[in-house]
Amino acid sequence: MVTVMKPHSATEPAAALGYQAGFGNEHQTEALPGALPVGRFSPQKCPYGLYAEKLSGTAFTVARAHNLRAWLYRIRPSAQHGGFRPLDNRRLRGAPITEVVTPPDQMRWDPLPIPASATDFVDGLTTLGASGDLSAQTGIGIHLYLANTSMQDRFFYDADGDLLLVPQQGRVRVHTECGVLDGAPGEILLVPRGMKFRVVLPDGAARGYVCENYGAPFRLPERGPVGSDGYANQRDFMAPVAAYEDREGAFELACKFGGQLYACDIGHSPLDVVAWAGNYTPYKYDLARFNAMGTVTYDHPDPSIYTVMTSASDTPGVANCDFVIFPPRWMVAEDTFRPPWYHRNVMNEFMGLIYGTYDAKPTGFVPGGASLHNCMTPHGPDDDAFQKASNATLGADRYAETMAFMFETRYLIRVTRLALEAGERQRDYIDCWKTLRKQFNGKP
Repeated sequence: MVTVMKPHSATEPAAALGYQAGFGNEHQTEALPGALPVGRFSPQKCPYGLYAEKLSGTAFTVARAHNLRAWLYRIRPSAQHGGFRPLDNRRLRGAPITEVVTPPDQMRWDPLPIPASATDFVDGLTTLGASGDLSAQTGIGIHLYLANTSMQDRFFYDADGDLLLVPQQGRVRVHTECGVLDGAPGEILLVPRGMKFRVVLPDGAARGYVCENYGAPFRLPERGPVGSDGYANQRDFMAPVAAYEDREGAFELACKFGGQLYACDIGHSPLDVVAWAGNYTPYKYDLARFNAMGTVTYDHPDPSIYTVMTSASDTPGVANCDFVIFPPRWMVAEDTFRPPWYHRNVMNEFMGLIYGTYDAKPTGFVPGGASLHNCMTPHGPDDDAFQKASNATLGADRYAETMAFMFETRYLIRVTRLALEAGERQRDYIDCWKTLRKQFNGKP
């Protein structure tokens, strides 16, 4: 089925919002009737005088089940732009981070402020840490976006990795080559590696988290014994429909390549794709649609049951990155300590809070804030959470107003100098376990 959008004025950017359901599906969509070639991807002459262009997210010979590519039918070829010049990276960094030594301490941050001066999505990207090595296509970059200005005549793409956006304050409207995605707090947006886009801020100032995935593309995790339903369902991921911009002028195209920002002049909007087909596409997903699983008997299950998407590494069962959420849910387990237990982990955990309260840290961990617990660094509930959970009368409890998430990676997350020295870093974070008292009395 071809989705057709109503044509828009050639002098204004497309603003039509429409979606096609299905993560990894073969989508096809056209903004003008008949713009999508039928029966072949690269005919001798494309309809409307368009250019055919292939965008590949995997190697050509990857197995069919894992191949990612899209055919774009555009007004001008992507190659039509000026030469690139280096840009100031500002507060954006890439892996490996070597500017400071990362200590094994537990770390936590209050929200970083949105700048007072005019700052768009690209200029406001602020790196807290990164793992792996982007040139080897392993690990992730962990950033915040802190913006108060829409991108109108500026465009961006990331050659180093996919971008997973987690809005925390204010909506973001992401105009991509494939169409338009609208994301609010409680939703996520996924922009594939190499795809050009610009970010508009419908509500003004916006803040959120970004996982820059250098490794294998995100996929939905296997369900195993859970069966055919549960967790995140394919149909709830929404790909955009074609909505092109036919604009000419003095524009800038910025990119991140090899950890460095560059820019070039471009005389037209690069979001001029009139039709496209394939499965290498941006997506939005409403986290409220996640079907959480949990115990109905006893014990606290591993957080892997809340995995929305995963990026595989070369070692089965040890992810390059898992994106995990802690959503609204019921807790019914009997004779069980319900918050996360005290633990040390071979994986490295970065957490953020979108809204509400996280049950293991009722104070100190606030929306827009973050925490980092690297490999084998012990962590768990603070004293208040421990006392409450140990002495509560257990029943069926609804964790209603909460949405936390975790970027979990097998590779050590090295922090930036900014993150290590920021005034927002809670240097007394370790004290939240200080008041846990000895309870051992030698008796059963």
